Amino acid sequence: MSKLGNLGARLHRGEVGYDFVGHRKIWYGVSILITITAIVGLAVRGLNMGIDFQGGAVFTTPKTSVSVSQAETYAEEAAGHEAVVQKLGTGGLRIQVAGLDTSKSDEIKAALAKDMKIDTENINADLVGPSWGEQIANKAWEGLAIFMVLVVIYLAIAFEWRMAVAALVALIHDITITTGIYALVGFEVTPGTVIGLLTILGYSLYDTVVVFDSLKEQTKDLTKQTRWTYSEVANRSINGTLVRSINTTVVALLPVAGLLFIGGGFLGAGTLNDISLSLFVGLAAGAYSSIFIATPLVADLKEREPAMRALAKRVRAKRAQAADDGHTGVGSEGGYSADSADSADAAPAVVGPRPRSGTGATSSGPRTQPSSRNRGRGRPSGKRR
Repeated sequence: MSKLGNLGARLHRGEVGYDFVGHRKIWYGVSILITITAIVGLAVRGLNMGIDFQGGAVFTTPKTSVSVSQAETYAEEAAGHEAVVQKLGTGGLRIQVAGLDTSKSDEIKAALAKDMKIDTENINADLVGPSWGEQIANKAWEGLAIFMVLVVIYLAIAFEWRMAVAALVALIHDITITTGIYALVGFEVTPGTVIGLLTILGYSLYDTVVVFDSLKEQTKDLTKQTRWTYSEVANRSINGTLVRSINTTVVALLPVAGLLFIGGGFLGAGTLNDISLSLFVGLAAGAYSSIFIATPLVADLKEREPAMRALAKRVRAKRAQAADDGHTGVGSEGGYSADSADSADAAPAVVGPRPRSGTGATSSGPRTQPSSRNRGRGRPSGKRR
């Protein structure tokens, strides 16, 4: 078994782990800082909306010797608006002008043909009216709102309302970070971007539900025992699915990173950036939120319940009693206390490696004493039992 696979098995069995829930205030602080940065980026720079949302025109030219920077200058002078120019594989140019009055498209087309020394008939113009762009934007927001409502309803029915609230907070967290990154880097927002956002929301929700399902299974009849608190069981659920979440995220990020950094960056296929950036940022943010935000938030909400508060009190009392019995050493022969058998069960959910045999509680409980019948009895030499 590989080292990562062995680590995953040990995490699943609870032999090692990290206290995600115990350090939740750190992760909350990190998320708040990132979210504030994203909101500031949105407020200061805003989103670079494509022509599908603002309206405008896209002019496609045949093969030409005009450079991209020259074409941008010609287009901005003719249209009076900022232009985005991309080099096509055919040697032609794709000139996009957003926020343009479509009635002026023929005038701008003629000016471009004159400046670039191309026949007007050879320049293709695709127009998008502002009302059409506004309609598409409204439909996108409506679709996002419906998605959120359905998610909350489903999780409230399948799990409980606290998990639904935590998942909703995690999804809003992912959307805010992704849109903030778009504002900061200035990438254009297109219908492909919206598709990418909806895709990463589904992925983030899947990763969160995996942890919630494990948590729901492990917290059945939780109040009938005194071994762990709800937060500790929640922490075990995160650790038990941690390697799976990491593997899924890495495998999903690799092809997206290829589209973004190789296709969009190195090869210059700028149209790939529209969807690949939202996928890359959203997948990373979704994995983060499902581990560091959603489940710790559920634990916070559950620990406010009277039943869970009473459980935490009983767990602390049992651990204190087990610690006292261990110090007094009262028990059976050899200094072994009957109550010390509960010390392993009363130990907190694993954070870091458990102690080995002979140094305290182990994952399988204390080692039993040999029976009186077998003490001092050796095996006959040369014979197998």
